[in-house]
Amino acid sequence: MSHDLFEAARGAMAFAHAPYSKFPVGAAICTEDGRIFAGCNIEVASYPEGWCAETTALGHYIMGGGGKIAEIAVIAERMPRITPCGGCRQRLAEFAGPAARLYLCDDTGIVETVTMGDMLPYGFQGEILK
Repeated sequence: MSHDLFEAARGAMAFAHAPYSKFPVGAAICTEDGRIFAGCNIEVASYPEGWCAETTALGHYIMGGGGKIAEIAVIAERMPRITPCGGCRQRLAEFAGPAARLYLCDDTGIVETVTMGDMLPYGFQGEILK
């Protein structure tokens, strides 16, 4: 499944709207039941009011019914081994547990696998707000 996730992220990156940064990014999320939700970054003239690829993928994931996130892949056209920004790490952590695998990719495939717990060991926990 990890290669399919990489391909989904790379395919999404092709739709990136990054006229200002010229930095296309793609992301894909896979749920435990095998559904894949992909997204790209989208910039607007009121830079930096656009949104990240991971945020777009999360929007599709929510609209698709959600579920337990098992794997995430991210890729950028101009940077090997891209990681989610701090805000996206928190957003992903809200829906994926610390054991969810995060694949850091370059244009040929997965170059490193970490967990969400590795990426955000002290993330803000939503349970405390309840």
